Amino acid sequence: GTAIVATETGMLHPLRQAAPDTEFIAANEAAHCRFMKMITLPKLRDALRDGVHEVKVASEVADRARRPIERMVAIG
Repeated sequence: GTAIVATETGMLHPLRQAAPDTEFIAANEAAHCRFMKMITLPKLRDALRDGVHEVKVASEVADRARRPIERMVAIG
């Protein structure tokens, strides 16, 4: 199969390693972020498990950010 990846392009390599039978295409080849490259699965696991590195934003900002995420999830 084929999947379009609409996130930081650094995700393409681990995805290709994890699913070599899938073709991963970057939605935006210029999507580079040095901060996102610092995220690893163990760091994500630890943050979720231990409740560390929480980011707090104003409720109106959270509400505006939640809408597009809910729309993406609804697409399926």
